[in-house]
Amino acid sequence: MIIAVDFDGTIVQHRYPHIGEEIPFAIETLKLLRQDGHRLVLWTVREGELLDKAVAWCQARGLEFYAVNKDYPEEEDDHKGFSRKLKVDLFIDDRNLGGLPDWGVIYQVIKERKQFADIYQLRDPDERPAPKKRWFGW
Repeated sequence: MIIAVDFDGTIVQHRYPHIGEEIPFAIETLKLLRQDGHRLVLWTVREGELLDKAVAWCQARGLEFYAVNKDYPEEEDDHKGFSRKLKVDLFIDDRNLGGLPDWGVIYQVIKERKQFADIYQLRDPDERPAPKKRWFGW
């Protein structure tokens, strides 16, 4: 599976343009996904030096990406005459509808090819995470 992963708010806490603290288990989970044979694409708003710092931060922790802000490593700027829609099977992003689930849940969804509803139904209701407060109030 090809999986696109956001950086700020997904791998690290939001501190843009700085690099925030790692979100617990993000790096380890992504490394497990790579070991399982998935291709990871870093898909972030960062560019230039800010992007280089994010990639170096991940590399320093042993996380390598198949591609960074492109569909495949060999993609060149002059190949952009076609749709820029990323051709991946799955996106992991804190801006998902419902927010970013726990990295353990993310791994379970991918590894076991389950849906979030299946996983949450298996949990004890007292163990389910509390709904996150949003700026829009619901």
